[in-house]
Amino acid sequence: MRTFFWLFLLLAGNLLAGEKIHVLTLEKAQQLARENSFKMRSLLEDFRIARFELNAARNRFKTQVNLNLDLPDYSETISSLQDSTGLHYFPLKQARYNANLQIEQPLPTDGYLYLASGVFHVQDYFLKEQSFRLNTRIGLEQPIESFYSYNRIKSALKMAELNYQLSEKQLLRAQLDLEYQVAQAFYGLYSALERKNIARQTRQLQQDAYELALNKFKAGVIAEVEALQMEVDLGQAKNDYDLALVEVKRRADALKQLLNISLQDSVVLNTDLTYPLVKVDLQKALASGLENRLEIQEQKIALAQQKLNLKRIDAENQIQGKISAYYDFIGVKQDPRSLMLSTTFENAWQELKRRPGNRGIALSITIPLWDWHVNKNEVLAQKARLNKQQMALKDLEITIKRDIRNAVMELESSLKRLQLLEKNVAVAEKSFEISQKRFANGDINSQALALDRNRLSQAYNSRLNALISYKLLLSDIKRKTFYDFVNDRPVSLGDYLQVD
Repeated sequence: MRTFFWLFLLLAGNLLAGEKIHVLTLEKAQQLARENSFKMRSLLEDFRIARFELNAARNRFKTQVNLNLDLPDYSETISSLQDSTGLHYFPLKQARYNANLQIEQPLPTDGYLYLASGVFHVQDYFLKEQSFRLNTRIGLEQPIESFYSYNRIKSALKMAELNYQLSEKQLLRAQLDLEYQVAQAFYGLYSALERKNIARQTRQLQQDAYELALNKFKAGVIAEVEALQMEVDLGQAKNDYDLALVEVKRRADALKQLLNISLQDSVVLNTDLTYPLVKVDLQKALASGLENRLEIQEQKIALAQQKLNLKRIDAENQIQGKISAYYDFIGVKQDPRSLMLSTTFENAWQELKRRPGNRGIALSITIPLWDWHVNKNEVLAQKARLNKQQMALKDLEITIKRDIRNAVMELESSLKRLQLLEKNVAVAEKSFEISQKRFANGDINSQALALDRNRLSQAYNSRLNALISYKLLLSDIKRKTFYDFVNDRPVSLGDYLQVD
């Protein structure tokens, strides 16, 4: 009850001073860090950029429609005409109206089908004439090298997919790294608070021992030197407590800065001292790490880029060409401006129906004959880069395997140490309790009591360090493997945020 009373006074005093009280669990602290971190917001924007670029690359395979309009294009100028009689100049005063609809359907073969239909109308104010031109064309443009070498549209889609995957992994890894950093700061403050409590307890125990020694000295039971030693030990205990208070302030400020909380505010930690007994499956950890680690993804994307560049460079010295084909209808009619506009349009339309359709097909080919092995050396250089990238990827996989193996072994060792230290605390508490009674009965001197007290403090500190180390190792393995072994499930970006 007294604890709640003092906590109430603390909160009330802070509120009157205009300060905010932040009651933080580890999960709440990590959430605040994600919301306030500039790095996370920046990476989130990078992720959105990659997603939009991927959508754009996918939509390049869909039908594109464009409408071009000139309403109007008016000009007054002097034009020239040269014929067998010489060079002639004449004034030009025209208004042009143009509407052209272009429909393109990209093909996965890197070509495209298109339908173009347009209306072109000219009002000539100098010659007092008007004309209409109607045309509709269906065509095909298809590069032939995309069938056997480099396909630009598919390569662009592949790169967009790889960049999206990399951006997703970067954002998720940053989330896990931030989670680990917050856990370090959170448990750092918690450790400082616990050490402060241990120092306060030690100070109180030393105060009791000093008062007991002083009474025994006054009664002539112990020598003066023992009473003086107890006084020195009490002074040391008080100094240790003061240092613990300074460390709490320093750790609290570090956590506030990480969470973007005002240094004038206060934080109250609400933490769970229990810990899960986690058995990490090494093979699952290795498989998940190799599949998801950001370093691996970066190397794989760099490798894929090198392969695409190799295809592009190699295609430059291969036979290149293009197939073009079209079929169109054209109707043109020129009439005096005195005629109605609809009449001229109708005449152009009848002309379009009367004329046979135009058609054409072409195959253009470029055959490289000799370039003094320029392209060959460029290809060999690109292959060397590719081999270098592959070797780097294999070496990185070995490094990551070693990193995960060491983390798993360290976690197992940390759990055993924590369980052992819990038993050590129970023994130290019982031993100190017995020593207090023996000192009160005069069976041991102050040095023996101080030794047991120091053992108890060391046992508390060792268990605290082991507990924090174990919890941080769980977080460390999570960020190194992208797998949550506490809940036995892989981590994903959806666990941390909803992306618009």
